[in-house]
Amino acid sequence: MSLNDAHAFAFSLATTLMVAIVVFRAGDGSLSVVPANEYDGDTAAIIHEIDPFQP
Repeated sequence: MSLNDAHAFAFSLATTLMVAIVVFRAGDGSLSVVPANEYDGDTAAIIHEIDPFQP
């Protein structure tokens, strides 16, 4: 997934689910998106966090 696709998907999830979403780089170099409360990976791998409650 490209960075633009990951951000678009993360923003869509955040506003739909109303939860914080994390965009991170997986071990193979690909980007992925997951709810922040389910992310248990390395904090250094996080690219961006989208919080729908943040102005």
